[in-house]
Amino acid sequence: MSDEANRETLAGARQTRPPMPEPMPVDDTGQPLYDRIQDVIALYPERRSAIIPALRLAQEQHGWLPEEAFDEVADATGFTPAYCKSVASFYDMFRLHPVGRHEICVCTNISCALVGAGDTLRAFEQELGIAAGETTGDGMFSLKVVECYGGCGWGPVVAVDHHYREPVKPEDVPHILENLRNA
Repeated sequence: MSDEANRETLAGARQTRPPMPEPMPVDDTGQPLYDRIQDVIALYPERRSAIIPALRLAQEQHGWLPEEAFDEVADATGFTPAYCKSVASFYDMFRLHPVGRHEICVCTNISCALVGAGDTLRAFEQELGIAAGETTGDGMFSLKVVECYGGCGWGPVVAVDHHYREPVKPEDVPHILENLRNA
């Protein structure tokens, strides 16, 4: 397929693609985490169904999921901290370690890999001076590899602070980082 055909296909796909929902607003009610988790549990017929939203609330409060967060979620849900941690460790959306002010996630699944995700990841690693899974010394950036963002027709997909960008080529990386540094 020619470059022009690729551009037309991508443009058409973007026009028909539904918009992404906005991230959940950060809680500003001042309500304790336990009470907010109880409110979420009340939305589900079974407590187990509320574990992922409860973990998200804890992550929003702490910025990541330290052991203390698993204890808090376990206390509020009635499950063990080990169970809560096992759920969190399965999903890419949960942070099990402290992260930088800006989190950059590069999809390296097969569809993105075939259109250059490896080169895009290497460009981020070179520009930031870190490897995937690390945070810069100044605490500004964390770089992470993820399995799939579901943008298989628009890759490589990169999420910056939970906002998808696609396609991201290696030559786009310096501009993305410059904008984040100047924000």
